[in-house]
Amino acid sequence: MGDIALAVIGGTGVYKLADLQDVQAHDLDTRFGAPSGPVRVGLLDGQRVAFLARHGEGHSVPPHKINYRANLQALKDLGATRVLALNTVGGITDACGPRVLACPDQLIDYTWGRVSTVCEEPGTDVLHVDFGDPYTHLLRQQILAAAHEAGVALVDGGCYGATQGPRLETRAEIRRMRRDGCDLVGMTGMPEAGLAREMGLEYACLAIVANWAAGCGTDEEITMEEVLANVAAASAGIPALVAALARG
Repeated sequence: MGDIALAVIGGTGVYKLADLQDVQAHDLDTRFGAPSGPVRVGLLDGQRVAFLARHGEGHSVPPHKINYRANLQALKDLGATRVLALNTVGGITDACGPRVLACPDQLIDYTWGRVSTVCEEPGTDVLHVDFGDPYTHLLRQQILAAAHEAGVALVDGGCYGATQGPRLETRAEIRRMRRDGCDLVGMTGMPEAGLAREMGLEYACLAIVANWAAGCGTDEEITMEEVLANVAAASAGIPALVAALARG
């Protein structure tokens, strides 16, 4: 297979990686079962990059049904060591409005009932990994440097709140999250980040703000049309950022 410089997991509205050339699809079966879809490996600016659509390429897998373990294991089995997670989110605080890209440095897990560890099966070793800083520091710094090189504006830091979904949150839930210190709200940040730590993968999040969370910004109803339009606009610079990151 050769070395993979970077693996990218795409969220809502990001079902392929633009500019990826000479792509080969890999349908894998891991020790945790099948991932959300094929892993597509190709060349981006001369670097081998892997891409996996978290929800499936047809957005058929809801957040609580994603086999996060299989997704990460598939990337690892192909030789990836660095994972850039693209997460489509809602914005809570003023700096994180629609069409903003952010690279959070903290998270709070509000999810429940998801398989959240590689220690689930009987007989496996129990891991107590350090998770005080949930995103790999070096990879975050590399993302920030890549964004600067690519001329992509990026919010440095912030707290991602991971909710259960697939419904959006109530105004009261968002008020609580704001009090808790969350800047962003999404549905797929956990258990993915924790599993990556257990698997020994370098992992960081690039959050794509698609809309204001409930009660933030405007009082208009959130629609999928708005979400997808904002994701498309905010994602315009991502291929250049990913290419710079893969080279680094």
